[in-house]
Amino acid sequence: MGWLRKRNRRKPAGRRFELPELEWPRAGRVLGALAAVAALAALLALGLDQPVRAIVIDGQFQRVSAVEVGADEAALDRGARGLLDLDRLREAVEALAWVDRARVQRLWPDRIRVEVVEQQAAARWGEDGLLNTRGELFATGVRHVPPELPRLDGPPGTEWQVAQRYLAIQGRLVEQGLRVAALSMDPRGAWQMRLSNGVTVRLGRRQVDERMERFMQVGAQVIAGRAADIDYIDMRYSNGFSIGWRRDRKPPRTSPAAMARRIQGDDRTDG
Repeated sequence: MGWLRKRNRRKPAGRRFELPELEWPRAGRVLGALAAVAALAALLALGLDQPVRAIVIDGQFQRVSAVEVGADEAALDRGARGLLDLDRLREAVEALAWVDRARVQRLWPDRIRVEVVEQQAAARWGEDGLLNTRGELFATGVRHVPPELPRLDGPPGTEWQVAQRYLAIQGRLVEQGLRVAALSMDPRGAWQMRLSNGVTVRLGRRQVDERMERFMQVGAQVIAGRAADIDYIDMRYSNGFSIGWRRDRKPPRTSPAAMARRIQGDDRTDG
């Protein structure tokens, strides 16, 4: 009987696994949206893979020609597919001497648009270089340098430094009726400036800002009306300056030479 009792004992019912109920309308909408996105991606890929049949070049051109921008057919072919290749095409266009920056974009399905902004030359650098408005040397070996631009000179790598000093003094000189024709820094760090009226201003290596301020306050007034007689003004003195007269000109008996002697109290401080 014990055996029968054990055999008739019922086991506890286990938990049954049930599948979750799906919301079939909602699932259908999700699958449809995914299919639409996949189809759109396929169409875009097919469109971007089309060969380039035309290039559109925009910009106000004075130094760079549209033919020059579109001349690199190899770069154009590389730019026909994908954003990364378009970046390489933009870099190829920006490598042109007078191009400041470029924007390249794909016009679906088979065109490329290149928008070019030219460099603006603000000054000459040395014999045949050009600086832009940011003081960057963007062209060398230029055959026809605009003669109206001021000439800046300095050791290699000092383009920005010289350009910044030029920008700092040019506006103030214009207020005095003067204009910078040339500004240079030699390898020793000595500065010299030549004005458009032919007068050279020697500023030296030390206390350049202070000497420039002294020239603005006194030196510029001294040469007013006498520029044809003056060869240079030497500001390399601690409390004054000296005037170098042209060989065919005689210094006046009074001002401005007398004024220069009165102002000049100490010896020149550097070479």
